[in-house]
Amino acid sequence: MRNEERRERLKAALLDAAERTIAESGLSALKARDLAKDVGCALGAIYTVFPDLDALILAVNLRTLALFDRAITAVRIEPEPEGAASPAERDAAVETLVRLAVAYLHFAAGNPARWRALFQHRVTHALPDWYLVEQVRLFRYIEAPLRVLRPDLAEGERALLARSLFSATHGLVSLGLDEKLMVLSEPVLRGQIEIVVGALGRGLAGE
Repeated sequence: MRNEERRERLKAALLDAAERTIAESGLSALKARDLAKDVGCALGAIYTVFPDLDALILAVNLRTLALFDRAITAVRIEPEPEGAASPAERDAAVETLVRLAVAYLHFAAGNPARWRALFQHRVTHALPDWYLVEQVRLFRYIEAPLRVLRPDLAEGERALLARSLFSATHGLVSLGLDEKLMVLSEPVLRGQIEIVVGALGRGLAGE
């Protein structure tokens, strides 16, 4: 087997093992020595395919973002109107924001360890471009209905607003699912998210 092929196989095995560990036991359970034992390689071999554990965790988190992407693509997003949005089209945009927020809740509740790893991991250097590109792409789902509700905003302002709406939803989900603070059942939390995000959306629509 060629060296490059062995390297790619080791990279895939490490990614699979790290992903499995994070999904089952959380980010704190990921240890380089245990990972090497799991895939049957020397400890130093990890760093022949990943420069450090940060890079490996980011690669796992990228898989989580892809999984989330598949979850939210199932959300029906209404097409943007060609001209000024009608009241019905603005209502549909608000409903899209609500459905996206609920999809985020379902993903977090269904994949708690993976989801927490996205936010628990603190890199010691700047995030790589390939990771930032994926983050920006996912925010486009929120920007689409915002374009209907606030067509007056510049692209940069709309992107910032999308991040603010996500932060509000993330805060509700984080607190609602936190067992140490105020754990809520998923149906109750969904109801609260629908109320809050719906109110924010209607406010943006000028209602």
